[in-house]
Amino acid sequence: MGNEKIALTLIRFAAAGNMLIHGIARIVTDGVAPFDGFLSDLGFPPYSAWIITLFEVGASLVLLLNRWVIPISILFILQLMMGIILVHGREGWFVVGAGRNGIEYSVLLIICFISITWSARTKN
Repeated sequence: MGNEKIALTLIRFAAAGNMLIHGIARIVTDGVAPFDGFLSDLGFPPYSAWIITLFEVGASLVLLLNRWVIPISILFILQLMMGIILVHGREGWFVVGAGRNGIEYSVLLIICFISITWSARTKN
């Protein structure tokens, strides 16, 4: 395995692992119901938070197995973009330090998923 492939595999594992942990944390901290309330207040249908959370967990596991890489990465990009639009964008850039709850982490993950998608697209 070449250095580039190892690097892209590490990026895929890091990005998928972060999304997996995010979904699991929402479940174990009983955060799904409050998230669903937030989404319902915005007009999303009931149980949207469960769909998103189960997608984060299931799709991350599939991505870790290097399957359905392009569609899953694209869906994660869209999910992260919606998070920026609905929550993080109004908080500015920084997640911590000079700000709080901003977009920097989401932007980094989006760039990781773009790289993963690009890599999977060019290897075929």
